[in-house]
Amino acid sequence: MVDTHTHLYMDSFSKEDPDGCVAAVDRAVEAGVELMVLPAVDRESATEVAALHALRPDRTRTAMGLHPTEVGEDWHEELDDIVAILAPTSPVAIGEVGIDLYWDDSNLGQQKEAFTAQLIMAERMALPVIIHCRDGVEECCECIEEAKAQTSGSLPPLVFHSFTGSPDDVRRIRQVCDPYFGINGVVTFKNSGSLPDAVKEIGIDRLLLETDSPYLAPVPKRGRRNESSYLTYINDKVAEILGLPPAETDRLTTRNAKTFFRI
Repeated sequence: MVDTHTHLYMDSFSKEDPDGCVAAVDRAVEAGVELMVLPAVDRESATEVAALHALRPDRTRTAMGLHPTEVGEDWHEELDDIVAILAPTSPVAIGEVGIDLYWDDSNLGQQKEAFTAQLIMAERMALPVIIHCRDGVEECCECIEEAKAQTSGSLPPLVFHSFTGSPDDVRRIRQVCDPYFGINGVVTFKNSGSLPDAVKEIGIDRLLLETDSPYLAPVPKRGRRNESSYLTYINDKVAEILGLPPAETDRLTTRNAKTFFRI
């Protein structure tokens, strides 16, 4: 399996044990997760991503981007710093980037500007994009269209990470692009809403698995700190929804991940 989105570098893994981040990687490998993609969200996290990757370069890959909730007046300079820190690690994606209107919509203009700029940067660098979209499907679609207009008309592969939307959201997004969708522990929750139907709408060929750890631990680990070793629970639930053997879901989503990230 490939955990396509995990923040194992965060202090929730290291604050009690200096080797906690590495130990979390090793537990995931023991559970059958062969690779973990570590996306940066800001300047500080970029340094943490690079440090963990240096300790487990065979099991981790990096991604560089500025998260929408971290976009401020100096976002250009912060993005430049993130790229400078992570470029030597050979990132496999730009991310995580996008639109987040859940916490604060007062800087929507800056969020859209930063997201569009990073989509264009991804096209220039020929890297796929990990998209964070929270309460912002329409705004994300607008930025994708704008980026396409400013480039060759096509963008690198995109993934809407931590996707918890509806089948209608899937269909709306597909009007502007043909992305992958990252499914995490929310799919195992009793109150996951229409997400199981969305998984069916997406189909196995466009699904990626992720934990988004340390957040959103899947059942039966819900309420705990999440980690990449729990990816198997997400795989099993997706297999149940699609009526596939878990081994087949594992094989196909791993194939999708390696295709998307060119691993």
